[in-house]
Amino acid sequence: MNKQMLNSAVLATTLIAGSAFAHDHMKLGVWAEDQDLSGGTVTAEKLVAESNGWLVVHRTDDSNKPGPVVGHAPLKKGENEQVAAILTEEVQPGEKLMLMLHGEAGGMKTGIFEYTLGAKEDGPVKVDGKLVMDIITAQ
Repeated sequence: MNKQMLNSAVLATTLIAGSAFAHDHMKLGVWAEDQDLSGGTVTAEKLVAESNGWLVVHRTDDSNKPGPVVGHAPLKKGENEQVAAILTEEVQPGEKLMLMLHGEAGGMKTGIFEYTLGAKEDGPVKVDGKLVMDIITAQ
């Protein structure tokens, strides 16, 4: 193999690997850890959204089904880091919260959170029929 062919092969491999790396890093998701909520906020370390939307905080339990909304925060398209939502209700240590990605679609006003449990406005984002979310336990 001559030097030019080798350089072309290395470049192609690098571009493919870089593209796969970028695609994997833009995978929709919510990443959060168990945390102390005594300050009245909950923080997701990272969220990736395909469009502007919302981090929505739902109560949950061992069933891991979304319950009432107890907080939300706006998100921008792409990667969001250290997103904090103010809790609208007290959460006791040991209780579980579901931090979920919601869209900004179907409502009457852009930039105003309009979702209520079960509604379509500003509703949950799903990938392959599964909610994009993470569950934490209050410390």
